[in-house]
Amino acid sequence: MVGEEGAFVLGWDEVLTEEELSTTLKVLCMSEEEFKEYKEQDGWEDDSEEEENSTLSNEALSRLKTPFKKLLYDSVLLTLESYRSDLKAEQDLLNNKAAYEKLSRREQQALHVRYGQKRILHQLLELVH
Repeated sequence: MVGEEGAFVLGWDEVLTEEELSTTLKVLCMSEEEFKEYKEQDGWEDDSEEEENSTLSNEALSRLKTPFKKLLYDSVLLTLESYRSDLKAEQDLLNNKAAYEKLSRREQQALHVRYGQKRILHQLLELVH
């Protein structure tokens, strides 16, 4: 998922930029009062040990608090909408040998990348729904 300022890197088994994602989810789900307190404290000092011992594995993602899961779910949907085609269209093109062979090598590689990205995003949708 990519925003104006950066990206979160998601893999098959876990979030690879877990600290950034965790902090972003917390901040975006804060009330105005909680955010003021967060800014005054320059972040969370108490959570650092807990954060170091946790990873955002796929299993952990499915156990996130409901507001975090909803935010992730909605973000994934928006990200998927930014693609010109859906996962099924990519799968169909990969399975259509004649159409696939008409693509340039670069287009074939791009197709594989898009297909992999969409599979990861669909997996995330299932984990947080």
